[in-house]
Amino acid sequence: MNIATKPAHSFHIPVMGLAYTIDSPIRVAQYGISSVISIIDDDLLEKMNAFYSEKFSLPYQEISKKVEDYRAKRITAYLNLVDTIVKDKFGRFKEELSESKSALENFISMLPNKSSIKEGLSKMVEEGMLIKESIKNYIDEHLSAGEIDVNIMTKIDKDNFKGSEQLPIEFNDAHASLRGFANSNLESSVVLSAGMNPRLYSYFENFKDFYPDTHNRLKKKIILKVSDFRSAIIQGKFLAKKGLWVSEYRVESGLNCGGHAFATEGYLLGPILEEFKTKKSELIEDTHAVFLKALADKEIPVPEKPLEIKITVQGGVGTAAEHEFLIHNYHVDSVGWGSPFLLVPEATSVDNETRKLLAEAKESDLYLSNISPLGVPFNTLKGTSNEFYKQNRIDNHKAGSSCPKKFLALSKEFGPEGICTASKKYQDVKLEALDTKKGTMTSSYYEMAKNKITEKACLCVGLANASYLENEIPIKGQQQGVVICPGPNLAYFDKEVSLPQMVGHIYGKASVLSEAYRPNMFVKELKMYVEYLKNDIATFTDELSTKNVKKWTAFKSNLLDGIVYYQHLFMGTENSNTCGIQSDITICKDELNTIMIPVL
Repeated sequence: MNIATKPAHSFHIPVMGLAYTIDSPIRVAQYGISSVISIIDDDLLEKMNAFYSEKFSLPYQEISKKVEDYRAKRITAYLNLVDTIVKDKFGRFKEELSESKSALENFISMLPNKSSIKEGLSKMVEEGMLIKESIKNYIDEHLSAGEIDVNIMTKIDKDNFKGSEQLPIEFNDAHASLRGFANSNLESSVVLSAGMNPRLYSYFENFKDFYPDTHNRLKKKIILKVSDFRSAIIQGKFLAKKGLWVSEYRVESGLNCGGHAFATEGYLLGPILEEFKTKKSELIEDTHAVFLKALADKEIPVPEKPLEIKITVQGGVGTAAEHEFLIHNYHVDSVGWGSPFLLVPEATSVDNETRKLLAEAKESDLYLSNISPLGVPFNTLKGTSNEFYKQNRIDNHKAGSSCPKKFLALSKEFGPEGICTASKKYQDVKLEALDTKKGTMTSSYYEMAKNKITEKACLCVGLANASYLENEIPIKGQQQGVVICPGPNLAYFDKEVSLPQMVGHIYGKASVLSEAYRPNMFVKELKMYVEYLKNDIATFTDELSTKNVKKWTAFKSNLLDGIVYYQHLFMGTENSNTCGIQSDITICKDELNTIMIPVL
């Protein structure tokens, strides 16, 4: 982003799945909207490289798997292509704004009301200053394209082999993804999600773009997706000790989000954001001191002042009022809007059948599943084509995936090369072992144990297929259908909408929500955590220990503390729905108090 400019928008589009935001910058960056591309699936990136090269008549050179370091090179090539296309589209868009009054007015209408860019452009229109050069100069000075950020899920860092020989660590999946981004032309950020990976974090030290230059500027930045303040300061200091600065902490709800759900220990989003607000100075000062020492040790120019740190938030936001509240009450720099954008064809890559399924989804259709081979709860949707094909294989005694990509082949149970728990190879062994014990268990217990094995889905293929279907790119191999991973918030959005409509909804110009009752985002998360605790206790089958009791007791106590915080928060809030929110919180509290922690 140009140093002289400020973001045009107060929201961003987070990464969604492997494919859903794979080309979002190409679609929306010219409007100043930032979005995040997943760079784990190099095969998908290679196919999208070929697709967009042809679409925009740009040269394309295939990078086959026979090429040394093909994974990183494919990622670099696609990111460079996206960068080229975005810069060209942004240049053309600025030209259009300077030449067309209607285009300029349409763009102005998309901007937030309190935007300084909107104020400046509106004033020029009102005063009749529609001279092409004046408009062009103003836009050049104040407007920048949205960021082309990338995401690496740190857990997806499988060891790779050449034959039976294990390759060096830098050829692990996440390491190669990082190298692909680091070697690209992008001046943007890498979003690290799913917790700390010390080996991967250390690998950042190999790339100069992550260190400040002589002007204290970072060409490439680090964003950490975190669930609480403690995690932020631990990871921030770990990186600072290596001379690496975290430019943004992206706080995400533990449960009220899309994709994998990393539940906290009962800590709720509101109190977490409150801690970030009150301790932001501490976070900056503590990491800055460590950062300076590391830079001095590396003989890198030391900034006089701390570099910028942004705090952003995402997970479950669905109204303009919630958006504004997050910005003004917690002083966040941007709010992530994810799942609702799955219903915006101009912004995300979703096939027609799946988008229709999303629009028709009700609360009961969106659920926290156990289908992820990572063993982490995963938000998904009933009725997907992936669910259909998976069940067909189970019914025909052919459970499991052919596992062509192996990004989630992380289980070392059967050997160092790893195996995916969604693969046919893995499930065949587990089902055979289960059958040997069939005579010793009830039929219901057997079916439950069988389902625990076969419910795992091939996310590597399922989360990529939507882009292939939308763009009519041939899909080879076993039919997996589409896996989609919206958050529970999508239940309240019931139709496909245009990009201007969704942006207008975010800024409170016209709602696109369904008529169904929608709880406040904080209340929804609270309900989910109460349900999570209840289910965790009810489905516990191992031998009870002091550790379990202590964990549940702390979880419940943290939820009760969060409830007290929300009761005080909404007591002093000017909100037309304050009474309803307080009532919902009381109901949650009463339900929580009925949950009995087992006693040893």
